[in-house]
Amino acid sequence: MPTVSMTNLSKRFGYVIALTGIDLEIEEGEYIAILGPSGCGKTTLINCITGIVDITEGEIKIDGKSVEGIPIEKRSFAMVFQNIALFPQMTVAENVTYAPFVNDIPHKDLKKIELEMLTLVDLLEQKELYPRELSGGAQQKTAVARALATREKLLILDEPISALDYKVRVTLRYAIRKLVKELGLTAIHITHDQEEAMSVADRIVILRAGEIVEVGTPEQLYSSPKTLFTMNFVGESNFLEGVVTEVVSRNEVHVSFRNNQSLGLNNGDLHFEEGESVVVAFRPENAFISIKSATNALIGEITNKQFIGGYFRYTIFLRTEDEIILDSQLDLESHGNVFIQLNPQEARVFRAPTYGLKKVLTLE
Repeated sequence: MPTVSMTNLSKRFGYVIALTGIDLEIEEGEYIAILGPSGCGKTTLINCITGIVDITEGEIKIDGKSVEGIPIEKRSFAMVFQNIALFPQMTVAENVTYAPFVNDIPHKDLKKIELEMLTLVDLLEQKELYPRELSGGAQQKTAVARALATREKLLILDEPISALDYKVRVTLRYAIRKLVKELGLTAIHITHDQEEAMSVADRIVILRAGEIVEVGTPEQLYSSPKTLFTMNFVGESNFLEGVVTEVVSRNEVHVSFRNNQSLGLNNGDLHFEEGESVVVAFRPENAFISIKSATNALIGEITNKQFIGGYFRYTIFLRTEDEIILDSQLDLESHGNVFIQLNPQEARVFRAPTYGLKKVLTLE
């Protein structure tokens, strides 16, 4: 299983900086997702690894060896594209065995590869069909099988299921991860879909404007993000701007908001001073809503209610003049005030960004 390392990787197209200062180590057998908004540099990063474009600065190594000057066909990877790109004149079986065929693999070995790959992706009964006769999901499974048939141990997936229907995407992403793990591959999966990245990856690389923002496991990035951008981009969050009015202890601060609203909060690993501007961030499921008066709570009013399936989603306008979204199994009517308590272990306190919260959270 190959390793992939990037050191101070940068790529410029004229005056446009597409990537800058990328440092990343991908271990043997890891399933890595590269996640970021459109235009953040995901595809450029893949094009640098594969050799489609030359890097401007830095170094890329596969299995500890620099790939500088090595052409695409010699870089030992298999790829699955967003636009499925099957050969329309070939059957499923012929598409899957195309790479071994052009490499002059003996016929009996071709049949063995065909059986193995089509069994892996559960397409054996459709092997004589042509791409036009397949569903979108079956077409992409064929593309995955074709990539696996190359026997390369580095698999690169560039938005591999983004064009498919939601339920097909959900099924196929788990199937791809299962195959990667069963075959002992190293996988790099490009996506802009947070849910997709969270469900398949061992680690996620958050990319924004050509730079790595944060790297971590799905659990780390969701529960303990280090940046406001990650908190906003991975999952949903509410953000309240306030000021530290009291440092109670090493791990507890009081934060005040507009209109005399305040909360006592766990400040995690950060240490604040009185008077410091902060942003309090929390997930919709990490706050409690009640019609009864509560201590250490914010006061607000329900302005919208939706049944999601298993829970209700409430839009609440707080006295802080902020609008937030909360999820709860309680079925409440929007009459009078409600009291919002944050889970002190899940709410996170960040230093207020110098250039303003809106600029930090923007996806462009």
